[in-house]
Amino acid sequence: MPETLEFKAELKQLLHLITHSLYSDREIFLRELISNASDAINKVRFDALANADKLEGDADWKIKLVPDAAAGTLTVSDNGIGMSRQEVIENLGTVAQSGTKAFLEAAKQAGRTAEAPGLIGQFGVGFYSAFMVADRVTVVTRPAGSRPADGTRWESDGQGTFTVEAVEKPTRGTDVILHLKDDAKEFLEPYRLRGLVKKFSDFLEFPVVMDVTTGKDGRQETTEETLNSRKAIWLRDKREVTPEEYAEFYKSLTHDSQAPAEVIHYKGEGKTEFRVLAFIPANKPFTFDWKEPTAGLRLYVQRVLVMEKCEQVLPFYLRFVEGVVDSSDLPLNVSREILQQNPLLDVIQKSVVKNVLDALAGLKNLEYDKYREFYRGFGSILKEGLVGDQANREKIADLLFFESANTEPGQFITLPQYVEKMPEGQSEIYYLTGESAEQLRRSPYLEAFRAKGRDVLLLTDPVDEFALPALGSYKGKPLKAADRADTGTGESVPADLAEKFSALTAYLKGKLPEVADVRLTTRLTDSAACLVAEGGAVNAHLERLMERMGRQAPQSRRVLELNPNNPAVTAVRDLHARDATDPRLEGYARLLYEQAVIAEGSAVPDPVAFARRVNDLIARDAR
Repeated sequence: MPETLEFKAELKQLLHLITHSLYSDREIFLRELISNASDAINKVRFDALANADKLEGDADWKIKLVPDAAAGTLTVSDNGIGMSRQEVIENLGTVAQSGTKAFLEAAKQAGRTAEAPGLIGQFGVGFYSAFMVADRVTVVTRPAGSRPADGTRWESDGQGTFTVEAVEKPTRGTDVILHLKDDAKEFLEPYRLRGLVKKFSDFLEFPVVMDVTTGKDGRQETTEETLNSRKAIWLRDKREVTPEEYAEFYKSLTHDSQAPAEVIHYKGEGKTEFRVLAFIPANKPFTFDWKEPTAGLRLYVQRVLVMEKCEQVLPFYLRFVEGVVDSSDLPLNVSREILQQNPLLDVIQKSVVKNVLDALAGLKNLEYDKYREFYRGFGSILKEGLVGDQANREKIADLLFFESANTEPGQFITLPQYVEKMPEGQSEIYYLTGESAEQLRRSPYLEAFRAKGRDVLLLTDPVDEFALPALGSYKGKPLKAADRADTGTGESVPADLAEKFSALTAYLKGKLPEVADVRLTTRLTDSAACLVAEGGAVNAHLERLMERMGRQAPQSRRVLELNPNNPAVTAVRDLHARDATDPRLEGYARLLYEQAVIAEGSAVPDPVAFARRVNDLIARDAR
């Protein structure tokens, strides 16, 4: 007769929490049950080292799924260690009672820790995930090395009680039978089970099998199909893995059609042991920019997928890296879905970041063309690390490519090359941000730099406005924007020359409320005027970027700088000296300002008025 017992905890309330809050997706129940079955096999295999009779002549390890559409049940069977009646009551009758944890404690006390297998489930709640999809669960089990009559049947609807009775079970191990809810019958479909095993348990050491019936020539034939590949190549020595195997695994992981540019495969040792297999793609995938950006490697614990994207082991600026990390030491929460904060996470992340950056440096130095192709797709993403990864800023900076005022269109220079070519007397690294390198090459801001033989980096990625200031300096040399007032490239304007233009600059300042100041400059050799930002004021390019993002740029006025050697500027000065009330002066003031606006890449506030002023000039000049 079945014996009815009560759970040793307020299971009705706890099961509600487990089935509604603990897991993010109910399909995880299969991962939990398969993981428990894997642990059970590992336990009997371990025990058999000292007690071979526990194998009962059966070492054909397997986990079997048996969907029964007629009965509405899904059974997960294993030929593992099994449980006695008392173990069933203790392990299944108490929430968070972990047989795995007790097993490891016993191995530790016996001095056999080194021999103990890596086991997955140590929280004792994974079994109860079955109630997310089943309104009743039956467990039939018999411990290894016992008689067939020593089987035990446990059953519960998860509402506070369970029944236990003795049954005959010919084989050792455990059968977990789920009586599926009406809305969970999808888990009886073979294609659904295949997909879940592939997703969560594909690399499990033991085969997960299912009987499949096929018909041919009017006859039906049943065969046992293995659902998981069991090929966890990250656990193998990298000397044993061929490039073809790496490429095949990468493509199956990412659905990329090309082989990766670089493979990173190593074993981390120290306070924690972990294995990493990561890939650097050759090109940006076609759909990379279409999906929600996420970072992280797939996290496995003893070959079982725990997280699709573990953000804690890979920073966001390396989100182009794909791969897996496998560790048995990481402290997961009870649902095995979320990592708890732990110093080991920092150790793993630092290791992964170092190895990725080293691999990129090796690719850049040894396979330049391959790295350049990679950089075209991911360079702007890599630059984000200058903002977020202070510890590795210079290593990241070494990996960056730039066009510059001195490079041919489409050619690049690196920061080490820039520093090496700096002329004597130059102590700063100059850069200019804008929409395109072609536009920047014609910028008036470059005139003084060219005159002095100094190069300027041309930055056209939106992230450059934030990344380069975050870097601050490189090899002790400050980075400075070329469109700032204090670039230090120009000579100071002689006092007597400034005096000659003082009346004009005062007039222009009064007529141009858009500018913060009007002054002479020696930074220009050809152009008449330019606008520069002072101090920490926002420059024109950043203003345009913020407007595109729908954000209001901080209100700031730039300084209008005039070239005293430009014929147009001197002509306006002379006109003002002859007659400060000449009505043409205001139009000329506007034109000097508007051409500076156009030169910085911005749009003039009133293009119609600008066109009218230009037409007036043409009409007067053409007479």
